[in-house]
Amino acid sequence: MIDTLLDLDGSILDQEGGYWIKLEAWRVEASEAIPHGVRYSLTLHEPYGRRILGYDNAHAIKPPKRYKYAGRILAYDHKHRHATDKGVPYEFQSVQQLLSDFFADVIAFC
Repeated sequence: MIDTLLDLDGSILDQEGGYWIKLEAWRVEASEAIPHGVRYSLTLHEPYGRRILGYDNAHAIKPPKRYKYAGRILAYDHKHRHATDKGVPYEFQSVQQLLSDFFADVIAFC
């Protein structure tokens, strides 16, 4: 299934109203942060190019400061729910689920 995501790398999908989707995925060495060995970025952009929704694993997100004494598990898989969102954890289960969740959010957003 990872190959399905890798095959989508570089795809740009035009949507109604001038919105567009950009899909990026490439193989990396598996690590504790990226156990599936694939770095990905799935994004929805407004007509003028600004990202308004995204799923990626480009960086760790820190828990909100109000949980400063909580366990320090840093999630790399996360989603940005709007243009200024710094990200919320996303539990990567499978490529199929990732694509399903992303496109469901795209449909809800548009």
